Formats: sequence, structure tokens, C-alpha cells
Amino acid sequence: MHKVAVIGLGRFGRTLAVELASAGVQVVAIDRNSHLVDELKDDVDVAVRLDSTDLDALLSQKIEDVDICVIAIGENFEAAILTTVLVKKLGIPRVICRAQTATHAEIFSRIGADEIIQPETQAGVLLGRRLANPQMDQFIQLADGYSLIELRAPKEFQGRSLEQLGLRTKYHVNLIAVKRPIIENKNGVETRRISIISVPRPGDVIETDDTLVLAGSHEALSRLPHA
Repeated sequence: MHKVAVIGLGRFGRTLAVELASAGVQVVAIDRNSHLVDELKDDVDVAVRLDSTDLDALLSQKIEDVDICVIAIGENFEAAILTTVLVKKLGIPRVICRAQTATHAEIFSRIGADEIIQPETQAGVLLGRRLANPQMDQFIQLADGYSLIELRAPKEFQGRSLEQLGLRTKYHVNLIAVKRPIIENKNGVETRRISIISVPRPGDVIETDDTLVLAGSHEALSRLPHA
């Protein structure tokens, strides 16, 4: 089981800590603010008030034993930088930093952060893509410029086989799976479940209520027809 330290218990850090703990992950939650720590103490394994820029304070909680450390400090960028340097020095295998700007992200990268996230920017991108493409149900960024999406089957795809659609050659996207709703009637009671076609074949035909799981570049995915 992974052990994760979350340093900085603002809205993002708190939400992350609670979500991890609810999934059975061991969480060490840290903040300078005793009120934020007290609010979280019943939801995680360990919630402690300390100054994360103090190496001795970190060592007192054996932070070097965690598998992942998330630096979620929001307002105090200097503290976030110093904390990142210290946890990298302690040899934590994976250090993830929350950045508020592209400049902050670049600095975190240069001082050795293994991963940088920008929640506000990513949320804005996701909302923009959903508003621009109402048929898109889910969006996961795989790498810079590449995503995985769930797309309700466009009308021009319905009733056609994958071979006829030529998603790779015409749209330059890869079909990962097809999610298909199935209605079952047992003893007069109708139930709805989702069937997953995990290895779609050229002869498979797209149906009206299908959802397509697709991967490709943002540019290629944006050229897909609307539902």
C-alpha cells in the first residue's frame, strides 16, 4: 500500500488527502495552520502541524518513508520551493508539485519535481473542451498534447463498422474501447448495465447509444464530428 504525504491543506490539498484516505491509502497530512490540521485529523492516518521548510520537523514525522509527496502549498511559493528541495533531498521516490502559474511550474521542474500539476489551468482546459464538444463525456490528459476521451457516438458513425469509419486513417485517433448500454429484463424488472467491448474489431458496428473511448492528439480529437 502506498503512503502519501500531502503538504498544504488548502481546498486542493484537503480534497486530495480525503480522497486518498477514502481509497485506503495511508496519508500524512501537513500544514502550518493548526485549524486546517484539526479539521482533517479524523479523516486521515496522520494530520500534523509543522513547518515543512524545517528539515528536522519533517524528519520527526519520518517523511522520508513515504512513497509519494504532494506539495500542495498555494499562497507561499517560497515555502513550496524550499519544501520541494528538502523532500527531494530526503530521497522520496516521487514528488508532485502544485503550480499556480506556468513560471512556477518551470521552477518546480528545474529543482527536480517529478510531476507538476496546475489544477486551475487543467480544470479550465477540461471545461473549455467540454463546452466546445458537448458530446464529450470524459477527458484525461495522457501527455503534453495528447488525451483520452469518452465520446458519445456521433450520428455519422452510427450504423457503420469500424472498418468503414477508418478512425486511424481518416481521423488519426485510436479506438480503445466501446461502452454499450444493455437493458436486461429479469422477472419483469428492467435493469441497465454497461457492456465494455475492450478489443474492438474491424467488423464491429457502432450503435446509437454507444460511447467511444478514444486516444489521440488534441488536434486530431477536436476534428471528430459532433453527436
